[in-house]
Amino acid sequence: MKASILLSILSAVAVQSAAVPAELVSRQQTSATLCSLYAYWSGFGYELLNNLWGKDSATSGQQCTYLDGASNTNIRWRTTWTWQGGPNNVKSYPYVGRQVPKGIKISSVKQMPTSVTWQYDNENIRANVAYDVFTAEDPNHVNSSGDYELMVWLARYGNVYPIGQVVAQVNLAGRTWDLWTGYNGAMRVYSFVPPSGTIKNFSADLKEFYNYLERNHQFPSSRQNIIVYQIGTEAFTGGPATFTCSQFRAEVVQ
Repeated sequence: MKASILLSILSAVAVQSAAVPAELVSRQQTSATLCSLYAYWSGFGYELLNNLWGKDSATSGQQCTYLDGASNTNIRWRTTWTWQGGPNNVKSYPYVGRQVPKGIKISSVKQMPTSVTWQYDNENIRANVAYDVFTAEDPNHVNSSGDYELMVWLARYGNVYPIGQVVAQVNLAGRTWDLWTGYNGAMRVYSFVPPSGTIKNFSADLKEFYNYLERNHQFPSSRQNIIVYQIGTEAFTGGPATFTCSQFRAEVVQ
């Protein structure tokens, strides 16, 4: 379906936008208001992007993203949006990302510990909440795509779906997931999605997901470098709605 294709394309466009932010906020600040198209903040090893990349497909709407606090151990943020029109088109992908040095291969990573606590104040929307990690053989690959994309969905609202089809049901990080897989152009996409419900308090080692893919789907860990490591929410239509992340942390341990 059209919505599935748009979801797979989103993360590539969103990350590309971060490379040339329209508005930079000082990394010394621990609070910020980001309302312009690609308003951007970075600090403490994290980055935050408003990212209204698909707003032109809306008939009306607006969005602002707010940094509520940051330290070396975690980051707190929220985004408030209202979008009408183009129900199958993504309007925005605000996200927080862990900044990762170039050249870190998945095979050299021992752990990718992460945790997040979040909520939506309005669930009568079309949107999702998901981790997104790009990897590529070239450590200098553009951050708008990769050879592979790993997504871990924590919620989906309004009948939106990942790209591809379900190929397995697996148990990882103490939970059951439907594994979807397909292609976004030449990029192989693996999406782990809860069969039902939402996961609003999540703590896991994302390396477990790569270990599974290496064992069962020939994922080439020794040749894949981490390009981006982030979590965000893809907004289609609805609102007003506020997504609040009361804490997020992510690390890459070698």
